[in-house]
Amino acid sequence: MTSPTFETTSWARRVIALLVDWFASTLVVIAFVGIDAYGETGSRAQWLVLGVYVLESALGTALAGGSFGKLVTRLRVVRVDGDPRPIGLLQALLRSVMVALVIPPLVFRPDGRGLHDLVAGSATVDLQTWRTLTGR
Repeated sequence: MTSPTFETTSWARRVIALLVDWFASTLVVIAFVGIDAYGETGSRAQWLVLGVYVLESALGTALAGGSFGKLVTRLRVVRVDGDPRPIGLLQALLRSVMVALVIPPLVFRPDGRGLHDLVAGSATVDLQTWRTLTGR
């Protein structure tokens, strides 16, 4: 199993990025179903938030190197081998689904990568590390 040759970002920064993603996904769902429907007891809108998060996170990671929350908090998801290109769409989707399951990110290695990163062959880094990897 390959370990990154660079430092991964802190869990605190990752949690902030996740909160930004969750808030943005919630706003998207409220925009479509309305605040009243979102707040109803037994509403399925909360499940829609989860679906929006998974799609947004997967597409953002595959296309731009990070979800909306990661981009806003200046984080990027890179390939564990140091290749700065975004991971593929299938890896990004698998990674996002595993984050949505909650437990995989909580089981992590000393290098800071959770099960979701191990399965996807990815690592989360700050913007400065990403720039170093890209040579920018």
